[in-house]
Amino acid sequence: MIEIDGQDVAAAVEAYRITQTVDEGPEITLYLSPGWEGFGFDGLADVMAEPADLRHVVVEFLNAVDAQKLDEAVFARDDLDGRPGELTRGLLTQLKEWAASA
Repeated sequence: MIEIDGQDVAAAVEAYRITQTVDEGPEITLYLSPGWEGFGFDGLADVMAEPADLRHVVVEFLNAVDAQKLDEAVFARDDLDGRPGELTRGLLTQLKEWAASA
């Protein structure tokens, strides 16, 4: 989503360019589709970037995990060391590996 003054303009954006120098903050240039007449805007604007809410992606990934396959994969790992928390470390490591390969 690309939003200007509360209006979603993503459909009108053909391309964008992000530039940044060592001494200055990032500058984003939007290239709008020819003939787009959504609202009047001319000049410079401050852009506030908000991080995407990725919680739903994490929840979907975890919902897709087969518990039995996770158990099998973790117990087959050769990096379990017998220290306290080894099962949790193994589970987290296995999930990270699966997420990286997805």
